[in-house]
Amino acid sequence: MVPILETGITPILLKLFVFFTGLCIGSFLNVCIHRLPSELSIIKPASCCPKCGNPIRWLDNIPIISYILLRGSCRICQTAISIRYPLVEFISGLFALATYLHFGLHIHAIIYFLFICGLLTITFIDIDHQIIPDIISLPGIPIGFAASFLLPNLQWTESLLGLLLGGGSLYLLAIGYQFITGNDGMGGGDIKLLAMIGAFIGWKGVFFTVMVSSFIGTAVGLLLMIKSRKGIKLRIPFGPFLSIGAILYLFFGPQLIYWYLNDFI
Repeated sequence: MVPILETGITPILLKLFVFFTGLCIGSFLNVCIHRLPSELSIIKPASCCPKCGNPIRWLDNIPIISYILLRGSCRICQTAISIRYPLVEFISGLFALATYLHFGLHIHAIIYFLFICGLLTITFIDIDHQIIPDIISLPGIPIGFAASFLLPNLQWTESLLGLLLGGGSLYLLAIGYQFITGNDGMGGGDIKLLAMIGAFIGWKGVFFTVMVSSFIGTAVGLLLMIKSRKGIKLRIPFGPFLSIGAILYLFFGPQLIYWYLNDFI
């Protein structure tokens, strides 16, 4: 695989550049997380304080640094700014650096990072609103399939089978749960999300994602039910756990599968 560019920049400077680029993209993800659930444009208007409505100056919009300098509050009205904003930026920066270190400076590193960005956006929206916006998952399905023609470790047949298996398995699970309990369990957004995940990481990744997300989701759900004392009435978004499973497969899937089959069983 040929790198997307050759550069004379020293490795440390290149890593810093990749990390800062990820921070900036994380700032844009914050806009998406805030506006997409309300079906607002992510382009216009420019970023502004949700309390006083004053536009945020570029000096106050530098990822993480501005938050620290402003002490986590709006310069004009002093309204507190959620710690989530720099947190999303930092996570995005870390994943930008991680994809570069893991996959190198190649086109598939960019594809996987953008895939992770979509998962991060979906995760925080699902946590806040318990919805997974179609504007991310539905376009993500054909984009993931098209990307399979550029990814070195994913054949287009694996991608096609992955999206069919991903969407189909959760759809059948949702129908079965509704038939047995008479209640809606798995949301349609989760079905489309797993189809998108399958398109990007293939059918093997779907199996891994479902297994890992179910395990983590069950553990977290039990802890939250014990804490809240709401029992099975507690609704927990499943999108974040699917996203965690997909990202784990992206970086550690083959190693974890080998460990499970050879050392654990």
